[in-house]
Order: sequence, then C-alpha cells, then structure tokens
Amino acid sequence: MSRPPLDGVTILDLSRLLPGPLCSQHLADMGADVIKIEDPGLGDYARWAGKPQTVNSPFFLALNRNKRSVALDLKKPQAVELLKKLVTTADIVMESFRPGVMERLGCGYDSLAALNPRLVYCSITGYGQTGPNRHLGGHDINFIAEAGISDQTGAADGPPVLSNFQIADLAGGALSAAMGILAALYDARRSGRGRHVDVSMTDCAMAHALFPLVAKARTGQAAPRGTDRLTGATPAYGYYGTADGRHLAVGALEPHFWRRLCEQVIERPDLIEPGPEQAARLPALLADIFAGKTLAEWRQRLEGVDCCVSPVLTPDEAMDSPHAHARDLLVRHPHPVEGEVLQYAFPVKMTDYRFAVRRPAPLLGEHTAEVLGLSPEQRDSLAEQGIIPANL
Repeated sequence: MSRPPLDGVTILDLSRLLPGPLCSQHLADMGADVIKIEDPGLGDYARWAGKPQTVNSPFFLALNRNKRSVALDLKKPQAVELLKKLVTTADIVMESFRPGVMERLGCGYDSLAALNPRLVYCSITGYGQTGPNRHLGGHDINFIAEAGISDQTGAADGPPVLSNFQIADLAGGALSAAMGILAALYDARRSGRGRHVDVSMTDCAMAHALFPLVAKARTGQAAPRGTDRLTGATPAYGYYGTADGRHLAVGALEPHFWRRLCEQVIERPDLIEPGPEQAARLPALLADIFAGKTLAEWRQRLEGVDCCVSPVLTPDEAMDSPHAHARDLLVRHPHPVEGEVLQYAFPVKMTDYRFAVRRPAPLLGEHTAEVLGLSPEQRDSLAEQGIIPANL
C-alpha cells in the first residue's frame, strides 16, 4: 500500500469551529501533518460545544482527528515569532478570522509569504476579504440567506425551512476551501510561488445554487419557492408520507424510471402518461397511494425495481444501513480521555491508500513542546510568560 497522497504536506491551521477544521481534517485524513494553532485559554471554541465540563466535546472530536495541537497566545510578540518559525517550513496556513485580524497580529499573507514564498495561505470567512459585508459576522443561516438559497427551501405557500446540513459551512468553508488549497498547493510545487486563497462561504454556496441561475437565465428570474422542477413542480420528484408516518423520497424524473414506478410498484399504468385532468390531480393521487401502505410494505414492493425511490431514513438508520457498513462509513477509535469515539470515516476511496485514524483529536496544546522543539527549560520559561499553557 502506497503512502498517503498528502504525506509530507504540513498545514498550520488557525481556524475554529466547523468549516476550517473539517477542511483540515479531510486533508489530515489524506496524510497531511495538520498542526492546530490554538489559544492557550479556550482553544478552538468547538472544544466546549454542548459539553461545557470538558475540552473534548463530541463536536470537537468529530472534526479534529489526525491532527496535532500547539497552544500559543498570539497576542504576545514572542508567540508570533514562534509561529513564524513554523511558517518557514510549512506548506499551508489556514485561518478563519474576520478580515484584518491576522494583519493586526503581524501574520497576514504578505508578512508570512515574505518568509516562505511557496506558502499557500487560505482565509475562510463568511463574505470574503473584499466587498461591503466583509467585516460582518454570521453563521450558515446568514450565508445561505444572503446567497438566495434560503428563499428556495420549503413549500410554495410556506416560509423558508431550516436544515440540519450546513450548506455554506460545508460546501463552502470546508469543501471549496479544500479545492482551492489543493489547486494552489499543486501550483506552488510547480512554480515555487504560493497564493492567498480567499474563500467566502456565501460566494461558494451561491455558486452551487445552479437551478435558480438556470431559471434566471431562461426566464429572467428565479422560480418562486416551491415551484421549480425540483422544489415541488414535478410530482415525480418529492417526499410522500406512508401509512405509518414515515416518508419515501421519489426521484423518478426520467421516463423509464417513472414507467417502472407506475407499472411495478404502485400498479397504476394509467399514470404513466396522465391526461390533463389526471395530471392536475397527480400530486394528490400519489399522496393517497403512498399513504395506503407502511414504509416496510413499500420497501418490499420496491425490492429489485430500479426506479429512484428511497426510504427516508433516520440518521440512526442511515448509520446502521447495509450501505454504510459496506462502504465503511463509520469508524470507532479510542481517545485517551473520552474513551471509544464514534465518527464518520473519510468518505473518499482511492486506490493504494486506506483511511486510518493515526491519532485521536488532540488535547489542548498537547504537542506544543514537540512541534516547537522546546527543551524542558524553554517550555517552563514560555509557560511562565503565558505564551504557552502551564500544564503541558
């Protein structure tokens, strides 16, 4: 088995909470040496999320495996100098502060690129380094609202609906950032010059909202909520309740899938090409049909029929599904403080490399002396000055 694809790549990650840490965890899972740079007091705020009695919340553990932690108080000049020493041999720096914060610390792109011209420097923010909103705070709900995505979610006669999938944070702050970082890293290895990668979570979310864009290009404006092809206008694409209060996801858009559904599953061949009156009543007809049987009964009927209809699984069911087991989507591994930890595995499969948890999520500042190469005397001196934690 060959070495991990990012073996030999060093990342200094100053980001916090969800988008940046998930991005760097993906890169760590592919072999990069990710060094979290944390504040000696609170560290990454995700450490405390939902579990204030510990600095190893389940949320933090899910985002920070395969990393090392260095705790530095960057408000102190000596800590900044220690960080800059690490920058000289790093490949990537990641940060998620508001624009201008890293410059005030003396760690902006220009300052660090002067020390290491090959450096890839990624800034992940809500609205980017430029533009009228650049200094505003926000969360996923704000970013997708500004991107026009919230307006498209929900029924035609109802309000926008909340989702437990953070679209801008994940598609923007995690995955788009990883794409930009890897592209810039490839070019830096080729050209010897790095880049400043400016990731706006709002921009990245908007750039993936393709159907409103297509509608605007075609008709001059996006379709109102709940009226586009994939948001309610097509009976063959939607959720339908079953007799036991569960739901089916019907995505039989193509004619051959719709034909199989009508003929083999619901046994209504007359609906394959409904007339005008029947077409107008089709959503209600389908709702009545699917409401006539339980989810288990529909799953039995769907067995062996390829028609793009799926049960709406609960998260627990999805995690325990045959698909999840076959694809090794979950992993359990030991943590020195929290015991056995359940997490999603790295989801991308590739030849000659198998994902593994090489190290659990780090304790706050656990690797400070190791990464900085400190002697016991240096460690104690820096701790006395409050530059690193005293309990290492």
